[in-house]
Amino acid sequence: MQDEIKKQVDVCVIGAGPAGMSAAVRCAEAGASVVVIDEQPIPGGQIYRAQKEQGHPNGSIFGPDYQHGASIIKAFNRAPLTHITRATLWRVDSENCVYWSQNGVANKTVAKQIIIATGATERSFPFVGWTLPGAMTAGACQIMMKTSGLVPTNAVLVGTGPLIYLLAAQMIDAGSPPKAIVDTQQSSSYVEATRYAGGALKGRKILFKGLKLLAKIRRAGVKRYTGATDIAAYGDQAVERLTFTAQGQPHALNTDTLLSHIGVVPNVQLTRAMGLEHEWDPLQICWRPRVEQYHQSSRQGVFVAGDGSGIGGAMAAQYQGQLAAVSALMSLESDGEMSLTGERDKLRALIHKEIGVRPFLDALYTPPKQALSPSDQTIVCRCEEVTAGQIRRQVERGAHGINQIKTYTRCGMGPCQGRYCGTTVAHIIQEEAGIPMEKVGYYRLRNPIKPLKLGELASLTPIGESFMYKYRNKGTQNDSHPA
Repeated sequence: MQDEIKKQVDVCVIGAGPAGMSAAVRCAEAGASVVVIDEQPIPGGQIYRAQKEQGHPNGSIFGPDYQHGASIIKAFNRAPLTHITRATLWRVDSENCVYWSQNGVANKTVAKQIIIATGATERSFPFVGWTLPGAMTAGACQIMMKTSGLVPTNAVLVGTGPLIYLLAAQMIDAGSPPKAIVDTQQSSSYVEATRYAGGALKGRKILFKGLKLLAKIRRAGVKRYTGATDIAAYGDQAVERLTFTAQGQPHALNTDTLLSHIGVVPNVQLTRAMGLEHEWDPLQICWRPRVEQYHQSSRQGVFVAGDGSGIGGAMAAQYQGQLAAVSALMSLESDGEMSLTGERDKLRALIHKEIGVRPFLDALYTPPKQALSPSDQTIVCRCEEVTAGQIRRQVERGAHGINQIKTYTRCGMGPCQGRYCGTTVAHIIQEEAGIPMEKVGYYRLRNPIKPLKLGELASLTPIGESFMYKYRNKGTQNDSHPA
């Protein structure tokens, strides 16, 4: 509910996806004052987008996992907490002061404990033509289907990962099956994945779901290409065709809608700007905040839960949100520590079981080499239109740090602030310079992490407290006043 905004709270939760909602409900039910800040108009995050208490009109298309979100949203809407919607969070300082804007006005809230649940973002798949109109991510297509009921026709899905096949099945159920699936997965991925076969057995329910999706896609007659390489899209004004090589043979598919996907990575923009410690995950091939077993970050009183702390899926995010909430409550009330210890250990066990299959999936659906090291003519930074070749030339000249590349090429200086190009630029540096990713690093992010208007910034200070106030009284003419 949208109550009067509190300036000081026990817990501030950032994000209203499965992790954020679960954390907020647990803290609120324990009697803590809770504020939840989210960009969307209703709770649910990306995974449960457009889901409501009473369900979604097309819920059967998106499946039972999506429909599960209705129960979480119902509990969230009934919890005694403050939910701030359509808000842009742009800074969290070292004093746990959270700054955000809503309806053109900036606000700040001081929290004793902060739970960051900003989720994941789709990993960019740069290839020639990926910036053409008609090319979009699979996740964006799924959002369009959930929010507006629009389903593309004659679409080609390209990339790899479970979402490719889930989206294809959902499009089939919606009456508009894709024209083809072009999977970049290589046979070597299966060999690598066998190292984590034990985890695969623990997550066999997930694997069975995947087999059912494949069966549905085959029954629908959707053409599937595997081992695809050399992917490129062409068209005069928009996407017209996709070319690629599969099993040693060149192929070309005519299409006006291209949906790409090669997995998701933690959204680290906020945690980076806050100066929290991060670590490189060589299996998920991404940076993630360093958290201890109860999901506290490197800063006391700041927790990171859900896919923002490492990709684990919706159910793992739900449990992690609850775990972070219990840990935050224990920090707030030292006398209740013993009574919450059992709950905390139980949640850890549930999380461990839920993410057991992740190493197997991460190895099986590793990003294609083309995405990590695109051709020279491929645009890497969409905001500044910087190509992979321009980045390689700077590396050859000795620029081996990602922030050097940012200075020399403007990569990461656009509106997205490196969200789309950061991982690709780092991989190019790593490959060309032959240095570990830990040394390459990540963009140095500064506040505000989202675009901020000067008027919003000025609104933080009431006019009566402004240094300009003394020039406004008694009709003083500022342009002639001696001061």
